[in-house]
Amino acid sequence: MPTLNIVVLNKLAERHITVIKNIVPLCNIITAEPEEAVAYMPNCDILVTWGWMDIRPLLSNAPNLKWIHALSAGVENLITPEIQATSAILTNSKGIHGIPVSEHVLAIMLAFNRGLNFFIRHQMTKDWKRAHVDEIHAKTIGIVGLGSIGREIAKKAKGLGMDVVAVKKQQTTELFVNKLYPPEDLNEMLAVSDFVVAALPLLPETKEYFKLEQFSAMRKSAYFINIARGAIICEADLITALNDGLIMGAGLDVFEHEPLGEDSPLWTMPNVIITPHVAALSPMYLDRAVKVFSDNLGKFAQNGEMYNFVDKIKGY
Repeated sequence: MPTLNIVVLNKLAERHITVIKNIVPLCNIITAEPEEAVAYMPNCDILVTWGWMDIRPLLSNAPNLKWIHALSAGVENLITPEIQATSAILTNSKGIHGIPVSEHVLAIMLAFNRGLNFFIRHQMTKDWKRAHVDEIHAKTIGIVGLGSIGREIAKKAKGLGMDVVAVKKQQTTELFVNKLYPPEDLNEMLAVSDFVVAALPLLPETKEYFKLEQFSAMRKSAYFINIARGAIICEADLITALNDGLIMGAGLDVFEHEPLGEDSPLWTMPNVIITPHVAALSPMYLDRAVKVFSDNLGKFAQNGEMYNFVDKIKGY
């Protein structure tokens, strides 16, 4: 097998390079910033990038490119006409985000139910003031999008004694879900949920999936949590729902425009918890992503059936 030239648009530690070369010793690994990577693209066989990067400037200088791998699960910026026109296959790193994202979701739910969003503010002003506290035990969590992340959220929620309902296109048997709803019954699921978690990919059909109609269908005592993509909600409608008391609060890790603008009213709402797109972050993230890539690299080198294949037309 000829030596594979791999260009990675991210820094790698020596342990990561060792993992890759243990799978395919005959490979040349180059790590570079996008603007530096142009010089290496004529001989590049495999490009490792992130789903939010714009790699189109690299494509015209990459005649040998056979495979593009995203270190992220999302590939929204890799679904472009330029990339679709290439013969390169596209894969992602889905399946590695469930642990940190599910813990992030639980942290937000517990923070709201134990009043931490208020208590932290009171602490800053040295104000000994109580707020309403509750339990998540026996509450219902509704998960919209039951991929690997949604399933991990369901598993942890069930372990805390919650009832779990979810929206999923295919009606499958799910170990940790009490009831599955088809997409057309989304509002019915929203009506029975104390917490609604958005965990679906951003696709043309999921853009602004949550509008005023959906927030109005939720319980007034319910919380909305978005760890998917900002564009799956109509942000103006969410602000209206929060201001009008249609829902109790929102935990938001993602926004349509990041960073969130300083003039957004979401910053100062006491019933909103904002985190800066960190739900998937973990000290183990890159180790897990490199393992996914390395395992697939072994299949690629042997002309085997690869996994995490992304349809460049459909976007998933």
